[in-house]
Amino acid sequence: MSEAALPKLLVVEDDAGLQAQLKWAYEDFEVLVAGDRASAIALLRAEMPDVVTLDLGLPPDPDGTSEGFAVLDEIMALKPDTKVVVASGHGARESALQAIARGAYDFYQKPVDIDTLGLIVRRALHLHRLEEENRRLALRVDTGETVLGRLITAAPEMVKVARTIERVANTGVSVMLLGASGTGKELLARGLHEASGRAGGAFVAINCAAIPENLLESELFGHEKGAFTGAVKTTPGKIEQAAGGTLFLDEVGDIPLQLQVKLLRFLQERVIERIGSRTAIAVDTRIVCATHQDLDAMIAQGRFRDDLYYRLAEIVVRIPALAERTGDPTLLAKAFLTRHAKDMNPAVRGFSAEALAAIDAWHWPGNVRELENRVKRAVIMADEKLVSAADLDLADPDAQVTAALNLKSAREQADRKVIRHALARSEGNISSTAKMLGISRPTLYDLLKQYDLQPS
Repeated sequence: MSEAALPKLLVVEDDAGLQAQLKWAYEDFEVLVAGDRASAIALLRAEMPDVVTLDLGLPPDPDGTSEGFAVLDEIMALKPDTKVVVASGHGARESALQAIARGAYDFYQKPVDIDTLGLIVRRALHLHRLEEENRRLALRVDTGETVLGRLITAAPEMVKVARTIERVANTGVSVMLLGASGTGKELLARGLHEASGRAGGAFVAINCAAIPENLLESELFGHEKGAFTGAVKTTPGKIEQAAGGTLFLDEVGDIPLQLQVKLLRFLQERVIERIGSRTAIAVDTRIVCATHQDLDAMIAQGRFRDDLYYRLAEIVVRIPALAERTGDPTLLAKAFLTRHAKDMNPAVRGFSAEALAAIDAWHWPGNVRELENRVKRAVIMADEKLVSAADLDLADPDAQVTAALNLKSAREQADRKVIRHALARSEGNISSTAKMLGISRPTLYDLLKQYDLQPS
């Protein structure tokens, strides 16, 4: 790793010996050293360090804390996301409380133990990066940017799905997306296509459940002129249309058995025959498929070929329901409101607190599709600048009560859910999240670490 790529640590300390000791203790940081307020602030402005260790006893008040607190105040005013670790031997408890109240990340009492301080500094850097990732994800929602091409999410469950798809995008393997209706399977399939080397080719989607069985073969494989009544010209099928690109087979479980055999042959030999023709046509098309059905049960019942399943499902990606993607309903609702209010009701600016609470609490049986439909309806029906729960036509969230038998587990689940909701509502701002939750920032940091709630 080059020096330029190292995270920056500013050490504000007037003891020359301790300066040298600290500078050489952090090989994984680019260490900057300052001995007084003026040089510390100059380095802060010029270098924008992620973490600062600050001795409160600085000249001209080396035996007190006034100069150190003045430096802390300036750092918080100039770069409030900086993680400042304060050290002092003067009235430790009172200094610690005052430092945290003024925005410090943590406090360490002198004499300095290098190893212990190093752990605190590295934890501070980790949390700084966590906040940066939250801000990045929130900015993507606000500006219309997304992960995996078009996917809006901050939920670790969906970030993991996106990372899996990114990894397999360029491998050429067949991918099976499993998830309930409305979870965004086609969006993910398109994202896979756009992240692959086939992005320059066509992305062709077909819903196998929406086409009658007697027409599905022609849709997939095409037909020659005169092959059947109404075949007035030769027409290539969807597999040919996607040559050099990707074919997305949605609801693949609805393909009839006799057509499954023909699809299996294409996957094995990469050739097709149009209806009414005996000429084999080589086609280079990648297949991505999806279904909400239980294919294992269908295989056991003889309604889906196991050999076809293993050809289609070289990689299986399970997509969580919207209710399992904590924080995403709020992010998606904001994105949908911005998109639809522009054309349908420009007076609408956002959601009321009541509406956000209802969105958080609703179980979303129709997933993302239901959420977008409700937001679109609410935008049209809203009489005020802020959409209400009534505009969304959502039931009382208190009616949705789920009993948990294990009290500790229930508390942990509740903590995780509330913290993720608060992070989503505050758009990744740690201070606002802590205020919303009614806890201090250090307490929130401890909870984030305890529940491992950093983005994947």
